[in-house]
Amino acid sequence: MQFFAYYQEMHTSSWNSPRPQRSGIGTAADDGIDVISLGRRVRHLRKTAGMTLDALGEAVATAPSQLSLIENGKREPKLGMIKALAAAFGVGIDELLGAEPPSRRAALEIELERAQRGPLYQSLGLPTVRVSSRLPMDVLESLVGLQNELERRLDEQAATPEEARRANTELRDEMRSRNNYYPEIERQAQELLTAVGHVSGPLSHHVAADIAEHLGFGLRFVGDLPHSTRSVTDLKNRIIYLTQSSAADHDPRSVLLQALGHYVLGHETPVDYSDFLRQRVYTNYFAAALLMPEKDTVAFLQEAKNAKELAIEDLRDAFAVSYESAAHRFTNLATEHLGITCHFQKVHESGIIHKAYENDGVNFPADHTGAIEGQTICRYWTSREVFDVPDKFRAYDQYTDTKVGTFWCTARTERHSSGMYSLSIGIPYKDVKWFRGRDTTERSKSKCPDETCCRRPPESLSAEWGGQAWPAARANTHLLAAMPQGAFPGVDETEVYRFLEAHAGR
Repeated sequence: MQFFAYYQEMHTSSWNSPRPQRSGIGTAADDGIDVISLGRRVRHLRKTAGMTLDALGEAVATAPSQLSLIENGKREPKLGMIKALAAAFGVGIDELLGAEPPSRRAALEIELERAQRGPLYQSLGLPTVRVSSRLPMDVLESLVGLQNELERRLDEQAATPEEARRANTELRDEMRSRNNYYPEIERQAQELLTAVGHVSGPLSHHVAADIAEHLGFGLRFVGDLPHSTRSVTDLKNRIIYLTQSSAADHDPRSVLLQALGHYVLGHETPVDYSDFLRQRVYTNYFAAALLMPEKDTVAFLQEAKNAKELAIEDLRDAFAVSYESAAHRFTNLATEHLGITCHFQKVHESGIIHKAYENDGVNFPADHTGAIEGQTICRYWTSREVFDVPDKFRAYDQYTDTKVGTFWCTARTERHSSGMYSLSIGIPYKDVKWFRGRDTTERSKSKCPDETCCRRPPESLSAEWGGQAWPAARANTHLLAAMPQGAFPGVDETEVYRFLEAHAGR
């Protein structure tokens, strides 16, 4: 376990970024010369020329022991020595310094030498294997193969969270560049609606089943669907299995349409997490385009805009979908058809961002990769303030002054099996005139990412309770976070201090 923890620390902190190597210790010198590769090439050229170390030493006026250090990648030759070696072998300097190993064996030797000098191998505490011409080829192949497989398996453990955040960031960049609008998916959805004769109004369960039948799929509702799945599609027999559980968090129409989306959009087995995530976003979009057809939805939104009564809950009610689905659909169409930029958030009650999108320049918190998911949102933003609002029946509206401007946001909370979440849509101040709720008197100010905004407890609470509290964190409150802050990762110290303050006098 100590080894795995060490490897993950080394991998995530230093292996993912270029790091300088000192001559004689790492694989490359400060000027970019790969000393291991150069050494193997010198050895290869020397043996090809039939020269001993002594003979080469005489030719370049250098002791054989010094040449041995060069061949083993433990010393970087100076420019004069490089020129002398090239002349002795009758090759150009570019060929001597070439990056391509001279042979398969040389490539394996270089790979093994690099691996043994890396932090992963050193953390194992194993003796170093001397890489020489006497090492059998099959042993060399096995050692390199074992090293590569170990790295691959540990990469899956250590890199997956970061790769997931990178994939989210790349996909969000794509969505922003298109204003979250995909006309090709809109077109495919409309063709299906036309094929089953759906003209207007909410998409019923019956019409959703008609779409499945039109595409040649049968439906089966079962009570033993694997707990980690929303649906299972039998492609051989063209049957889609769904659950009738009353505890389901998802609209069965949406789950069915998403399953059909994989077929209609021609998806194949995802090759990596990025591919998986992109497919999921596209199928979610496809389902929304069927549940809230573009033509009808745009007409509804345009009429509401003209009346200055835009409201996400009205879109929800008009098409009989969830508030989250209506909010997502609004982001699909608002910029393309209404000329309104916006941002969306789904935030867990712990303050961790679960989903987010923006094309209005709002300053979401992000890590060094640009990832937003897993970050803690400012406690003064609407998406956090809404949790403390007693009235859960109506949407909560608020203006928030940030370092990049003032935004108006509308939000609601919904309970899921994994806890309470807030769902919010925000827009720049200039567009608030089109929305119902613009007359709200609720206003807050956020100085994030300045730590004095909300990342530190108020001075009065810190003075009273600093060093006097020892909370035990719930693991599920920080698993998604990239790097939780504070001495107790995942614990909101302000909430802990407020809790103690409230109970101290009882």
